[in-house]
Amino acid sequence: MSENASAEDRNDWAEDRTILANERTFAGWMRTGMACLAIAIGLQAVFGSIEPTWIAKLAATVFVLIALSIFWFAWSNACKMISRLNAHTAEPVSQTHFGTIAGCLAAGSAFACVVLWLL
Repeated sequence: MSENASAEDRNDWAEDRTILANERTFAGWMRTGMACLAIAIGLQAVFGSIEPTWIAKLAATVFVLIALSIFWFAWSNACKMISRLNAHTAEPVSQTHFGTIAGCLAAGSAFACVVLWLL
C-alpha cells in the first residue's frame, strides 16, 4: 500500500468518525431539549398552585420555547454537517430522519405546552 493511499484511508476514517460524532451531538442536543421540557413540566407541577397561575404557566412556556429552539438548532446544524461530509464506510442518518426526530419532539413539546395552559 502506498503512503498516499494510507493517508487517504486515514482521512476517510476521520470523516466517518466526524459523521458519527455529529449523530452523537444531535442526540445530546435532543436530550438537552427534553430536559428543558422536563423543567417546564416540573415548574408547572411545583408552582402551578401559586396565584396568579399564569406566572407558573409563563415560566414553563419559556422552557418549552427553549426546548423548541434547541430542537431547531440541533436539526439545522446536523443537516449542515451531513451535507458537507462524504460517508465512506459509515452510513449516516439521513437529513429526513434528523428532521423527523426533531419534528416529533418539537410537536410533542408544543402539545405539552398547550396542555400546561389548559390545566
